Amino acid sequence: MKLSGRVSIITGGGGGIGRATALKFSEEGASVVVADMDEPSGEETVRLIREKKGRALYVRTNVRNSESIQELVHKTVEHFGNLDILVNNAGIGQSEVKSVDLEETEWDDVLDTNLKSIFLSMKYSVPELMKKGGVIVNVSSLLGLKGRKYVSAYNAAKGGVVLLTQNAALEYGKDRIRVNAVAPGVIDTNIIEGWKKDERKWSVISKSNALRRIGNPDEVASAILFLASDEASFITGATLPVDGGGLIY
Repeated sequence: MKLSGRVSIITGGGGGIGRATALKFSEEGASVVVADMDEPSGEETVRLIREKKGRALYVRTNVRNSESIQELVHKTVEHFGNLDILVNNAGIGQSEVKSVDLEETEWDDVLDTNLKSIFLSMKYSVPELMKKGGVIVNVSSLLGLKGRKYVSAYNAAKGGVVLLTQNAALEYGKDRIRVNAVAPGVIDTNIIEGWKKDERKWSVISKSNALRRIGNPDEVASAILFLASDEASFITGATLPVDGGGLIY
């Protein structure tokens, strides 16, 4: 198994890409800490893992809060003994409006959830990862690699994730920590439910890539698993698009 004996934290593990990644990590032998604000969803992910005899723990976590992240790392090490893999997946979307019409409070919410949270998670996880080396995989977005109108905060946050990933890879490579990112395109998760309700918009968005379809969470989870595994042992500072060719479309 690709992650046998390793301990992982997955933020936003209660659903979507996070849940798919948690299940895939467990299937590959990892112990999984599911960090999520939504307790029923987080506990459901844990139940699904334990149902298949995997090892999992749910920790209610506000990824925007420093103390909550510190408690997450503490409980992980206390329960499983160490930390090997951090997956920063938690994130939110934003209202689709012109930049100057975006409320300042929403700008702060999006930047804090999608970018500051990754800074905080790395800040408090790296000291544990440094003990014997480890892996960080950050979830950016296709919209972290190219601009799109009406999503200024989301663009800025996800673009920041790409550069923060490169920065951390450069700083901690000597400590045997690899840091990479994935950049999903349109994936079938709760974040796109609003688009699906707009028939005209959805007919375009759902086919705006080379493969002419949307992706599913398991396809992104497979990319995250690859980057977290020893198969990617000489890859760091990279951002892997998982977008059906959306970046080139």
